[in-house]
Amino acid sequence: MIQPMAGTDWSSWLAGMALVVVRISGLMVFAPVFSSEAIPMRIKAMFVLSVSYLIAPVAVSFQGAHVELGVLPIFGELSVGLIFGITLSLVFEALSFTGQVMGFQFSFSLVNLLDPNAPVQSSLMGQMFGLLATLTVIGSGLDRTAIAALLRTFSAAPVGSVTLDPRAGLSLVAMAAGVFASAVQLAAPVVAATLLAEMAVALAGKLAPQLPVMAVTVPAKTLLGYGVLIGSLALWPRYIERGWVAGLDRAGHLLAGAAGRL
Repeated sequence: MIQPMAGTDWSSWLAGMALVVVRISGLMVFAPVFSSEAIPMRIKAMFVLSVSYLIAPVAVSFQGAHVELGVLPIFGELSVGLIFGITLSLVFEALSFTGQVMGFQFSFSLVNLLDPNAPVQSSLMGQMFGLLATLTVIGSGLDRTAIAALLRTFSAAPVGSVTLDPRAGLSLVAMAAGVFASAVQLAAPVVAATLLAEMAVALAGKLAPQLPVMAVTVPAKTLLGYGVLIGSLALWPRYIERGWVAGLDRAGHLLAGAAGRL
């Protein structure tokens, strides 16, 4: 059985464990994949309590840890999960935006589905790319990388030392501005191919007015767009992995600044 560290009474150890629970539960609430409603709440709760019980003695022993329950420490620990969740969700948001752009090009703009992992409607292509990102994260072990990165924050940002830093919010806003640029870059090959298909069909319609342009445009755009998309999908997992790792690095840097370690 794990005992509290020497020189630490049970009340302080329990308070430290409570703060550890808040920090780890923030990842399960805000981060993509972990916050999925497909994972039962009991499993999430058992995972958070088990990990917190194991690492609490080590987390409260780091220099700079302030083991004291209060409104500010609790909000500070929640902000850790919030920062991780926002930085990691930017990758999924870029893919979702890419799906919406491609959906317009494929004439799927009126086709929306109810996402089973979140009570919102999403585009058909956006949901497909979201599932692709989830499979890539799980298949590459990036979910375990995120958990390991969160556990490393206990040394860079000790328990109870994290404060809500306005500079972190500004950095997150600047990172969110890159979602549009990333989506345009990912959708550029398909958009270019579908535009060429539209131009070709339009020229053919001018040369042969009897050609049913409206009946030819949508199938031509869809077939050509799907061909280009299938040819470029091999590069997408690499983009997802780089974006996930970059988000973890950026979240760790922001937390170190929030803890006054920069």
